[in-house]
Amino acid sequence: MTALVPVDQIERMAISVAKSGLFGVKNPDQAMALMLIAQAEGLHPAIAARDYHIINGRPALRADAMLARFQNAGGRVEWGEYTDTKVVGKFSHPSGGSVEIMWTTKMAQDAGLTKNPTWRSYPRQMLRARCISEGIRTVFPGVVVGTYTPEEVQDMDPPQQRPQSRQNVPEASAAPLEMAEVVVDVEGLIERIKTTATIEGMELWRDEIRRIPKGPDRERVMAVTKRRVEELRAEQQPEPVEPADEGVI
Repeated sequence: MTALVPVDQIERMAISVAKSGLFGVKNPDQAMALMLIAQAEGLHPAIAARDYHIINGRPALRADAMLARFQNAGGRVEWGEYTDTKVVGKFSHPSGGSVEIMWTTKMAQDAGLTKNPTWRSYPRQMLRARCISEGIRTVFPGVVVGTYTPEEVQDMDPPQQRPQSRQNVPEASAAPLEMAEVVVDVEGLIERIKTTATIEGMELWRDEIRRIPKGPDRERVMAVTKRRVEELRAEQQPEPVEPADEGVI
């Protein structure tokens, strides 16, 4: 079991990963979420940057990482046919038995997956990723609960925003739909700001604060943010050294 990493250190790592532009992570919130998941799984938070990608707003676990976790948990895989048109793998685990999984380019075409240009450039790797994900989910799903491979996520439709109900739109409003403000949980945000452990970690809330419409709520959040930053700066100041009494050597 990996030793727990303090939240303030995870915050710093999340900011660094987001600023790097690597791994498909676009902001510190995404990086922080993945790192907390990794820590909950008993892994070092930095493993999240190595094993995961954010694609179309969804977390994706690399096929190689998924297979490595499966094998580390006692799973086995034996590859049969392995070509650009057909990949076959036999997956087995003491807790889930065994199953043979086959994926072909025709199966991918019938499922409407080959519209993704990656299928044309790397068909064998895409078929292999599909085999890995299906095989492991079948015999030992605990390894991959809630995650898919990047290849699977790329084939998914991008998440669409739910259209606002007509009944909820005031008739007198002339504001275009795309200008509608995103609802922010102000009270929840204030609690997260109050418990942020580092000044660097305060950057995690920058985008969320900007989404709050101008008015009393935003002013209240800004006041809490300013007060918390001042508290953190004060905590970083070294304690004054008491002068020694005269005559003391």
